[in-house]
Parts: sequence; structure tokens; C-alpha cells
Amino acid sequence: MRRAQAARERRNRIITWACSGVIVVGVAAGGWYLVDRSQARNEAAEAAAAAPVEGEKTFKDLSRNHVSTPVNYKTSPGVGGDHNQVWMNCNGDVYDQEIDETNAVHSLEHGAVWVTYTDKAADGDVSDLAEKVRQTPYTLMSPYAAQSAPIMLSAWGRQLSVDSAADPRVEQFFTKYVQGEQTPEPGAACTGGRSA
Repeated sequence: MRRAQAARERRNRIITWACSGVIVVGVAAGGWYLVDRSQARNEAAEAAAAAPVEGEKTFKDLSRNHVSTPVNYKTSPGVGGDHNQVWMNCNGDVYDQEIDETNAVHSLEHGAVWVTYTDKAADGDVSDLAEKVRQTPYTLMSPYAAQSAPIMLSAWGRQLSVDSAADPRVEQFFTKYVQGEQTPEPGAACTGGRSA
């Protein structure tokens, strides 16, 4: 009987160790698989984030001096360069009149996206974009008569022209550039500046 009891205990220990080994190997393999998949997803997301939004223009070597005089920007509207020391409020602010460009460029330095439009933009598009801006911190919107496209989206060093608010690139631009990697002063205030 003792031998039978000892044999059972030995068999139970072997089964317990074998099951434990299978569980450990399964957990390790599952963990490796999940980490590998997560890393692949992160690499794909980083590659997508690094790619420009189709049709956007990029501007480099933009100065960041505070000035109290008008600035002749390389683009209309400006996407960076010297600017007023006071930023334009950009916490989802929608302006119905043109705003001072040097204040708006300061907002871009803080990570804002500036949506501008001409009288050629459809009223429905202007309304849709205004609603989107109101719901998105670090954005502002205003008319800008001197631009070449009906609707333009600007971030520090980046600009995109679109004809419609329904263009999927609008969402891509917001996602990529509101407080995006191009931001010279991430987290800087978008309130407490100029409001008109």
C-alpha cells in the first residue's frame, strides 16, 4: 500500500510539474505574441504619423522672434516665423472677422491649428468647420480673404488647402497637428491671449 501511495504521489507531482510547465510556456508564448503585435502596431502608427497629410506643404527654418511690427510671411496665411508676443485665444475660438495674423501665428507656436476660409467656401462647410473647432482645444478659425483656396488649415510649419469640410484630410490634419510633434512650445496656453 505504501508503494502504491508513493507511486500515486510521484505521478501527481509529475503531472503537476508538467501542467505547470505547459502553463508557463503558454503564458510566455502568449505574452511574446502580444508584445510583438503591439510593437508592430506601434511601428505602423509611427510610420503613419511621420507621413505628411496628402497635399500638405511643409515650411522649415521658421524664426520665432517676438515683434511688434507687421510681418511679411512666406505663406498666406502665415504658418510660422516672427510673431506678436501675445497669442490669439485658440481654445476652440471661432472669429467672424479677420484676426491679426501675427497673433494667430503665435497660437500656432503653441500647437494650435488655424482654420481659415474665404467667401468662396460654402456656408455649410464654414458651419461644419466652426462646430469642429468649437469642440477642439488648441484650434481657432477665422476668415482670411487673401488665401488661394476656399479653406486652409495651418499648423506651425504645415499648411493644407481643401475645398470642402468633408475632405477626410481635414480630420487627418487635426489629428496629426493639434499639439503635434511640430509644436515648438507644446502645452503653452491657448487662453489668456487676445480675443479679437
